[in-house]
Amino acid sequence: MRILSDIAVCLERGDSVALKELVKAALSQDISADRILNESLIKGMDALGQKFKKNEIFIPEVLIATRAMKAGLDILHPFLSGKKGRSDIKIVMGTVKGDLHDIGKKIVGMVLEHEGYRVIDIGVDVPKERYVAAIKKERPDILGLSALLTTTMIYMNEVIEAAEKAGLRKRVKIIIGGGPVTSSFAYSIKADGYAPDAFSALDLVNKLIEKKRSRNALAG
Repeated sequence: MRILSDIAVCLERGDSVALKELVKAALSQDISADRILNESLIKGMDALGQKFKKNEIFIPEVLIATRAMKAGLDILHPFLSGKKGRSDIKIVMGTVKGDLHDIGKKIVGMVLEHEGYRVIDIGVDVPKERYVAAIKKERPDILGLSALLTTTMIYMNEVIEAAEKAGLRKRVKIIIGGGPVTSSFAYSIKADGYAPDAFSALDLVNKLIEKKRSRNALAG
C-alpha cells in the first residue's frame, strides 16, 4: 500500500512532520496500528540498520530517523492491540552505560508488550549497579541489554559479570542486541541469546519462556 511505503520513506529521511501526518492519515483510513508499525516503521528502521552496517549512513542520520520513529510510535501506541496471557512474564530492558541510543530498544519493547509481556524499560546509559538493583527489585524473567556502538557493547560483559558476582545470574536469562552485536559476541560473554531485530527478539523470548515453563512443569 502506497501510504505505508511513504511512511517508511519519511522515516528513512528523518522527516518527523510528514511522518506524523501520514501515520494519522493511515489510521483514518482504517489501516491497523499493528500494520503501520510492522510494515512501515519497523521496516524503515530495518532498512536503515542495514545501511548503517554497510557504512552507507552514519550516527547523525540514524539519530534523525530515530526522532521520526519516536514521533510515529507516540501516535500509534494507544492503538496497538496487546495480547493477553503473558502479563506474568516480566522483562527488564536497558541500554548499557556510555550509550544513549534507545530506539531499537523501544521497538523491541513495544513488540514484546504487543505480545502481552510486561516490559520495564530502565532507560539509557545504565551502569551495571542499576541492572543488578533492577534484577533484585523487579525479579524479571529476562534482562535485555542494548548497545549501538562497538565501544559500548563490551560493557555488556561487565553487566553479566556483575549479575554473577551478586549471585543473581541463575535467576534471570540475559539477552543482548544492537547494531554491532553478533551471535558470536553473545556466546563469548555467556549471554543466553542474541537477536538482530525486534521480531527475532520476540522469537527468542518466546523460546526462553517456553523452556522455563517446561522445566517448571517437569520439576512440579
